[in-house]
Amino acid sequence: MSCRHFFRVLSVISGLSIAALSQSVTLNLPRDSQHSVLTQRIGITDITINYHRPLVKGRKIWGGVVPYGDVWRAGANENTTIQFTDPVSIEGKSLDKGVYGLHMIPGETEWTVIFSKNYTSWGAFTYKQAEDALRVAVKPQPAEFHEALSYDFDDVKPNATVATLRWEKVAVPFKIEVNTNQIVEDNLHNQLRGLAQYTWEGWDDAANYLLTNKVNLDEALLYTSKSLENEERYENLMTRSRILTALNRNEEAATAKKQALAKANAIQLHTYARGLQNEGKQAEAIQVFQENAKKNPDQWIVHVGLSRMYCAQGDFPKASQEMATAISGAPDPQKQPLQGLAKRPQAKEDINK
Repeated sequence: MSCRHFFRVLSVISGLSIAALSQSVTLNLPRDSQHSVLTQRIGITDITINYHRPLVKGRKIWGGVVPYGDVWRAGANENTTIQFTDPVSIEGKSLDKGVYGLHMIPGETEWTVIFSKNYTSWGAFTYKQAEDALRVAVKPQPAEFHEALSYDFDDVKPNATVATLRWEKVAVPFKIEVNTNQIVEDNLHNQLRGLAQYTWEGWDDAANYLLTNKVNLDEALLYTSKSLENEERYENLMTRSRILTALNRNEEAATAKKQALAKANAIQLHTYARGLQNEGKQAEAIQVFQENAKKNPDQWIVHVGLSRMYCAQGDFPKASQEMATAISGAPDPQKQPLQGLAKRPQAKEDINK
């Protein structure tokens, strides 16, 4: 039997049009149901849906072109597939990483979403339930009319999203969750066995991730030690101080902060002081601005800090004078923003507010 004759027979059995099947039997020609690939990253996990987009074309879709109660390929042509680069959970049920054939069983009030270990078939004609990796039940929802079938990733969060099939006036959502923190922690162990282990930045970035997400702070502290072994810097010493503070080891935190500030350049000291201002610690910020002026008297950013200090103290003439000095020494890209800022102390306005 020739390949073309096989597809003609298949079209009679399946109810598909001969034209749709013959378009790409041997040649690369346009298809009625065009190909689409959609990827969403959650944390560091990529979720990719690879599918073809059939059109409504005025037909009755649900309970017609797509019968209720039958396994459907959730698209057109070859298997619709979904790939996860890490383990996930679907509607609360665990699913390992990998590529799966995505099938669905439509119902008027409930749908079954199927993740099949077989993902290389044409459609659902050779589907076998024994090859299921997972089945979940979901509720269909009414939707605005979609001529072409589409998939979307909705309600994207740091550890979850909702994948939604939309076609005709029906939407079928299923929730995908990722244990982002655990995946990142495991991934960091591998990454830090590569070239990143020889840099202070790699260990410091890893420590900051754990600190920001408030997980495994003991390991974060270990990472700062590794970073400091490569090079002692303001950044990794300050990271260590913040981790020690989070661990309530305040004396050690203060020592690490003192070491960090001793290594800070003018911009780093200015940024640290601004952070103190944002935390409402004005007196501490003024002390750092003054220390920066002693340590780096010729740096333009120091005069911006002194202008902020004088504004906080209500001495607007000195604040304006310091800002003028900052503008004269600043790099060209910084002059215009500073000129705009300088208008405020001239009008007796506190630039810290």
